[in-house]
Amino acid sequence: MRILLMTFFLLGSFLVYSQSARLTTPWTSKVDSKEPLPEYPRPQLVRTEWQNLNGLWDYAILPKGVLPETSFTDKITVPFPVESFLSGVQKEVGPENELWYEKSFDLTLSTKNKRILLHFGASDWETEVWVNDQPVGTHQGGYDSFSFDITSQLNSGKTQKILVRVWDPSDSGPQPRGKQLKEPKGIWYTPVTGIWQTVWLENVPESYISGIYSNTDWEGGLQVFYPEVIQAKAEQEVEVIVFDGEQAVGSFRGKPNAPLPVKLAAPKPWSPDSPFLYQVSLRLLEGNKLIEEVKSYAAYRDIRMSKTPDGFQRIFLNGKPLFQYGPLDQGWWPDGLYTAPTDEALLFDIEKTKEMGFNMIRKHVKVEPARWYFHADRLGVLVWQDMPSGDMGNRWEVRPGIIREGVEKVRTPESESIFKTEWQEIINEFKFFPSIVVWVPFNEAWGQFKTSEIVNLTRKLDPSRLINSASGGNFEMEGASVVGDILDLHNYPDPVMPDPNIFGEKSIMVLGEFGGLGLPIEGHTWQQKDNWGYQSFSSAGELKARYSGMIKDLAEYISRGLAAAIYTQTTDVEIETNGLMTYDRQIIKIPVEELKNMHEKLYK
Repeated sequence: MRILLMTFFLLGSFLVYSQSARLTTPWTSKVDSKEPLPEYPRPQLVRTEWQNLNGLWDYAILPKGVLPETSFTDKITVPFPVESFLSGVQKEVGPENELWYEKSFDLTLSTKNKRILLHFGASDWETEVWVNDQPVGTHQGGYDSFSFDITSQLNSGKTQKILVRVWDPSDSGPQPRGKQLKEPKGIWYTPVTGIWQTVWLENVPESYISGIYSNTDWEGGLQVFYPEVIQAKAEQEVEVIVFDGEQAVGSFRGKPNAPLPVKLAAPKPWSPDSPFLYQVSLRLLEGNKLIEEVKSYAAYRDIRMSKTPDGFQRIFLNGKPLFQYGPLDQGWWPDGLYTAPTDEALLFDIEKTKEMGFNMIRKHVKVEPARWYFHADRLGVLVWQDMPSGDMGNRWEVRPGIIREGVEKVRTPESESIFKTEWQEIINEFKFFPSIVVWVPFNEAWGQFKTSEIVNLTRKLDPSRLINSASGGNFEMEGASVVGDILDLHNYPDPVMPDPNIFGEKSIMVLGEFGGLGLPIEGHTWQQKDNWGYQSFSSAGELKARYSGMIKDLAEYISRGLAAAIYTQTTDVEIETNGLMTYDRQIIKIPVEELKNMHEKLYK
């Protein structure tokens, strides 16, 4: 559905745009430009006092290095990227320019004996921030959240002002960028610049809980929590209490920034069939004095590589082998690009994936807002998390046995540092979410470098999950086994698998991408013609028959040692029309129940 709205003004709480939308979703018209994405953005660590800064900001696009001299007169809807329709701007920025934001607002949070933190869910790529004309900091990275303590920069009155500068070199720089390209084509899409996740404030005490994650000790019946406390004092302790509904089922009190093992009474495992989540209360105490209390959650679940009686390495969830099958999910939107128009829309793709009978999603060279993973946790969908790619240019080659080898990228020290810093931030931030079971640092040799070193870094940061070192990329070998846990092949369109005689005993064998069956549907495409798929069809019946045949072929490989597979893809994206759903999420190309019936056979 295409819309063309001819003016630019506020109608109630909703913006009417002067530019045209190439394609809209069922949620496009539901976006409130004054209060977009009002939901609490950090479900893994919840405080009751917070302030959402999403909405209308002033903006300007200026040549790189030029400082703004006057107040801005144009409006942008934050947190939608400036290139998107929902931003109200829909303009390119490019590496030769910088995007400036400005917002004046009334602070509604109490500052008495409190610190005020300014949070950005994500901003692509280099973000510099001032509060009331005073500098507060700079952050580089397009996919991890960041925060500044702005207490000392606040005015004595209620009214405050934020100024933000963003520069994004897109594909002319070495930084992680995923599928963004200045000149979109094929599998590469519209660039994304600037703030693309929620901006918000919260107030905290002088000492406060800044983060939490937990791991399951499966054999010991323990959930081990790792609270992070800023400005912790020697006499302070953290108490973690775990609840099943209203009933406390375990607790532990110990020092801040140290492991807190909680013995659970009759543990309830989390799985796709039963995604049970414990509710968690974290209390920072100084003697008997409560400094603060925050809410969180946890899942009792174990993921590991283990050998089945047939001699193959497989993925074990909670002590049992489970074939994992899911779509490649790119997380793009025709109206918001990187940013889903509403939380309901963000949830929609996961819900439909589960209804289709998939038990896994590969989040492809993009990282989503925390609420996306929260929904995956709630619904019970396993997630393979890619690192967004960048700094391309190395070779990707194939030798007999369908194993890829090539030359690793020789990156500059700056490029290596950028990658490692952001990958470390992503792992540390998102290892909270139990739905994530596999880390994927590289895809198809896109910027792949020092594979063993990156695998070791990943393992050190999070030893509790599996590592797919190079999905479809160049495999670095140690003897007869692959560096990391998984040997992952890509093949289009038909399913294949690694040679089990060579790799079956030491590596988990995976088909990391296949399919890509295309079906453009008139009125639901990004462009009118010249759309693309790895193999295209003219009718839904032909598409369904071909897909059904692929699932039958895929099932044959499972008994030969195949442990997981990923179909391309969840939705169409721009000119790619190989999604199970159209880009506007209006049409599902194969009926959901028929997909579920096909997929259930894979798990048996």
